[in-house]
Amino acid sequence: MQMMKQILMRKVIYALIPLILVGIIFFGWRVLVILLLNCLVAIGIEWLFVRKTTKKVTEAVVVTAMLYTLTLPPSIPLWISCIGVAFGVLFGKMVFGGFGKNPFNPALVGRAFIYVNFPAFMTHQWLEPLSPIFSGLTFFQVDTFTTATPMMLFKTDGTLPVLKNMLLGNISGSIGETSALLILFIAMILLWQKTISRDTFFSVIFSFILFSFIFTTIGFSRVLPPHIGLWSGGILFGATFMATDPISSPKTVWGKRLYGILIGLITVVIRSFSLFSGGVMFAILIGNTFAPILDELIKALSTSRKTSKATKQAKTNHMPNTKGGENA
Repeated sequence: MQMMKQILMRKVIYALIPLILVGIIFFGWRVLVILLLNCLVAIGIEWLFVRKTTKKVTEAVVVTAMLYTLTLPPSIPLWISCIGVAFGVLFGKMVFGGFGKNPFNPALVGRAFIYVNFPAFMTHQWLEPLSPIFSGLTFFQVDTFTTATPMMLFKTDGTLPVLKNMLLGNISGSIGETSALLILFIAMILLWQKTISRDTFFSVIFSFILFSFIFTTIGFSRVLPPHIGLWSGGILFGATFMATDPISSPKTVWGKRLYGILIGLITVVIRSFSLFSGGVMFAILIGNTFAPILDELIKALSTSRKTSKATKQAKTNHMPNTKGGENA
């Protein structure tokens, strides 16, 4: 089985490796087992579709498996994890024609599927990170369970998470979404390399901060302050790796900006006023739905503006030179 080389996807793979390593450090070697199984299942599903064609298995499917793995609780049963990644690759990508044709982010499609069908494993069974640091390298699996992430604790009793723990990653949560500083550092590298869209990334972050500030200023106590909310949950991870997916996001500059604003707003609303403690996953999937519409809207406005400008210019060119006629 041959694999199609994709330079952009390979850069993302390299960027995700540190998050996998940190996941192992905090939660044990079981993280690596989850990742390998998800990669095998994802590659296998794509291979079944391309085996009798001239196409090859893409490196993008490895990115899908890695992203999907990093959004999972480290305690997820292996069979549920495999079901999710299989569903994501199959119904989020291959049924639409494979790489480059998927309207939704396949990693999030898979996560949303198991989130809805196996909520107990996705919302109530979290693991406490191992302490001291690097002790996870000597364990296969952490056995200290907790029932809540920092976001869930805030929603239930208003407890604000400790900022230092969120920055370093010493909190319960998904495998790759805990260390905010590491994600931010990787995001800056990817932005510098132009691997991800700066228009999408910064519009998501700016929108999230802006609407969090507006809602807290108005007096909504269920909304986390922006300086806390930005570092908790998966907003940084989603803005860096999910929202900037070049296939399922808009292609026009202003389409990307409006798309990011929409994701930031919906994330704040879902986090604060729904039953879900997160919201980034659903916000990005909703954004994927509107991505083609936003592009068409921007193109229509641009065409209308050009037509209007051309019409005015034509009228100006055909206007009689009254002043010149009088002088003549």
